Amino acid sequence: MSEQVYLNGEIVPAARAEVSVFDAGFTHGAGIFETMRVYGGRVMRFKSHIERLNRSIATLEMQITISREAISAGVNELLEANRLREARIRLTATPGSIPRPGQPVVSAPPTILITATAPQQYPPELYQHGMRVCICPYKESRLNPLAGHKTLAYLPRLMALKEAADRKCHESLWFTTENRLAEGSVCNVFLVRNGVLQTPPLDTPVLPGTVRNCVIELAKQSSISVEERPLDINELLESPEVFLTGSVLEIMPVTAIERHTVGSGVPGEMTLKLTGLYRDLIEKECRSDG
Repeated sequence: MSEQVYLNGEIVPAARAEVSVFDAGFTHGAGIFETMRVYGGRVMRFKSHIERLNRSIATLEMQITISREAISAGVNELLEANRLREARIRLTATPGSIPRPGQPVVSAPPTILITATAPQQYPPELYQHGMRVCICPYKESRLNPLAGHKTLAYLPRLMALKEAADRKCHESLWFTTENRLAEGSVCNVFLVRNGVLQTPPLDTPVLPGTVRNCVIELAKQSSISVEERPLDINELLESPEVFLTGSVLEIMPVTAIERHTVGSGVPGEMTLKLTGLYRDLIEKECRSDG
């Protein structure tokens, strides 16, 4: 069966899906996206994803209208068309075609594309033994208007991931121009120090990840102290536990930062506890009829 995609309100074969060569996403990288995880036919925290998308649209002043109801219906129809109950959803939105120099400015309909594919699982041994990460050679700036948003201007993140792979690492941790820990190239980062769960605050700036929010909620419900505060390289290296979060990644332990071993070199107690709680949350919100 050929892959089906949702494009501007219709389910069409991926091979026949067409976007204008003048689309702002293609010509200028102007657009935003969300990556969502489907379990048992349901999107994990769908409402949170769409709310984050609409906040970015408003903040970046993009001429895009996203209807949660329409997207929800489109995702369900797409999952059925591709016969998927476990999936990775990618929702891409751009302002559509933009006028070329000399052409009158007109209101164009946005481009809304949704794809649904079987999730590409990370190797189980990474969850068992932890990832090796490196320090990103690039810096994030609070003056960058795109920071904290999932935009199509993604080349720096891909460059960082390639550089990490070249160094036999799985992820790259970004710091700011003020030398504050920010996030991974495609994930949020957490530290555990003195029994306290710590993560960079949103105004670092970092992406307000949906799994990041889930982990903070679960920690507080379990009476684990949580601090969202600025963190530096020393605090990162002093931490006996480090883990990453993301919709596809879920909760991934980090046991090595380049040549530095994190803690005892195995996933820590709090990391494992929160992983179990997050899996229970997935079952409750997505796979349970209740």
